[in-house]
This record gives sequence, C-alpha cells and structure tokens, in this order.
Amino acid sequence: MTEDLVGQTALVTGAARGIGRATALTLRARGAQILATDMSEAVHDLAADGIATLTGNVADEQTAVRSVALAVERFGRLDILVNNAGRTMNKPLVDMSLADWDGVMSVNARGTFLHAREAIRAMLPSGGVIVNMASIVARVAMKDTAVYAASKGAIAQLTKVIAVEYGDRGIRANAVLPGVIETDILEDIVPDSRATLASYGPAHPLGRVGQPQDIAEVVAFLASPASAFMTGALVTADGGFTAL
Repeated sequence: MTEDLVGQTALVTGAARGIGRATALTLRARGAQILATDMSEAVHDLAADGIATLTGNVADEQTAVRSVALAVERFGRLDILVNNAGRTMNKPLVDMSLADWDGVMSVNARGTFLHAREAIRAMLPSGGVIVNMASIVARVAMKDTAVYAASKGAIAQLTKVIAVEYGDRGIRANAVLPGVIETDILEDIVPDSRATLASYGPAHPLGRVGQPQDIAEVVAFLASPASAFMTGALVTADGGFTAL
C-alpha cells in the first residue's frame, strides 16, 4: 500500500456502494482527501476524517456544480475526478421506450459530461486527472444492451476528446472498461444481482468475475503519478472475457 496521493483531492461519484465505494476508500487509503457523492443517503456512511459526502443526481447540472465547489471549499483544491455513477438496462431495442433511453443516457453520458466540465474548470490552473467509468460494451456488442452500450461508448469517446483538448493544460483523462463485476447494479432487473453476475465466472479465462476492489485498484493507478504518461487510454479490466 502506497500513499502516492497525499495532498490530492478526489471527487468520486456513485460512491455509496460497489465500485464507487471501493474506489473512494482506496483513494483515501492512498492519501487523497475525498468528496464522495451519490443519489443514496447511504453515501453519508462514508463520512469520516478526510471524506466529505454529498447527495444528488449526477444528471442534474447543479449537482456537478455543487460537488466541485464543495470539494474546493472543503479541501482547497480538486485534483482527481472519478466519474463512476451509472445506470444499466437490459432490454431489446424494440421494447425500449424513449424514457428508458433518456434515463440511462442522462445519468451515464450527461452526468459524466457535466462533472468533467466542472472539474476541468477547477483543474485548469494546476492540472488534474479524470478517470471515467466506461464498460467493455463500449468495445464489444452484447444483446439487450443498446442504451447502456451507447452511453458507455459516449463516455469512451468523451474521454479521448478531453485528453486531446486538455493534455497541454496538464489534465489527463482515461477510462476504465470493466467486464462483469459482482455488484448490485442489476438489483432492479433480476432477483439476486450478485449471484447472477457471479454465475458468469466460468466464462472468463481467470475463472471468476471481478470484484469492486479489482476496479478500484485500476482507478487508483490511473489517478496516480505512476500513470503520468497515460492519457486518452481505454483500459480494459475484464478477467480476459473479451480476449476469447
């Protein structure tokens, strides 16, 4: 365990559970001060020395404005943004309503855009790092993932554009493309989200699905000086699933 983020401030969205929670705690363990945000009041369970919390919908412009402002107000700066908050949907394209499409796109694509925009404004004087959470479906197609895949593809391309636009201002941007991770993301879709996701283990060369900490470690690397020459990268972390 290193402390290579001492003196840094990180904003982590979707931090109440799963990958977001693991990421917030991992970055804190590396020495960063954290502003953890989520729609759920459960995010306040993370509040501790060096961790401030805030509730809000990432698709709301004012949530992004308030989040960045609070990070700067509380800790004096913003160095790292982790755009983790997201929604999924498993539904055939012809059965999808406009509300379905807009609901997922507003959280995943618009939420990422809004927080990146506000974070970049705060980072311009001294630089910073953005880590966006995409997905392997930004690269490969899977049935019944039309809107989720489209939103994650948008995140992947937005990441590259940020890298190109702001690299000369000291701002790096990379995206993580997780594969199947055992979380509660499918809780509104299947009776037991974790068990359903874990059942995909045998389909992976590593023989298991990922855990939130697996992705948090990748995020911590991309947020750290160890990845100083990386920007515009789409980093796949999927247990070899897309190598088959």
